[in-house]
Order: sequence, then structure tokens, then C-alpha cells
Amino acid sequence: MSQRLDRINELMKREISTVIMKEFEFPNCLVTVSGVSITQDLREAKVFVSVMGGDAENVIQKLRKRRGMIQGQTAKRVVIRTTPVLDFRIDDSAQRGVHVVNLLDEVAELPTAPPEDEEESSS
Repeated sequence: MSQRLDRINELMKREISTVIMKEFEFPNCLVTVSGVSITQDLREAKVFVSVMGGDAENVIQKLRKRRGMIQGQTAKRVVIRTTPVLDFRIDDSAQRGVHVVNLLDEVAELPTAPPEDEEESSS
């Protein structure tokens, strides 16, 4: 990916986060924009949202319903050739990370083979 797209992705992530923080209220859950992936032609952007402590589907539905408002607010703050169409998606990478760590802990608890003596292996 080009440096320009990386900078635009980061800028969009920051500005979308700001709009969501100011305009939405999600009781009993933490909602964060974890990443934005914009296409080369700047027409579409996948917005990855992480939800902790609440129903992620409800959060995504709320964001999708108000997509036009979020796009409009973001367009005022980020001036680029075209304003991308935002596509909100659930980012479950934190949950997958916890799952992998738990699996690694389980593997660490499994019995291991006794070490081989050097004399036995050289014979």
C-alpha cells in the first residue's frame, strides 16, 4: 500500500472516531474504530469497529443507519477528491488474539517428552 493511502486511512480513522464519539452514545460498551481500509480510487472505505462489553451487531446496525451523517461530518473535516462510501464492519481481532493466547496457554500445560541424553543419541 502506498504511503498516501496509509496517511488517508489513518486520517479517516481519526476523524470517523471523533464523529462517532461526539454523535453517538453506546451505554455499557466501549466502541473504537480500529482501522480503515480505503480503496485505491478513494470511493469506498471499510471501517473496522471494535466493540467491548456490548452487542456488536446492534452497534454496527446503528452506525450503518447513520452512515450518511457520519460521511457528511467526515467530509467536512477531511478534504479529499471524493468522499468514500463507508462500510462498517465488526473487528474481532482482539477476541481472536485472546483465543490464540488461551490456546498457547493450553499447549504450554501439555506434558512434554523427556530430554534425550547425548550419549544415547550418538550411539
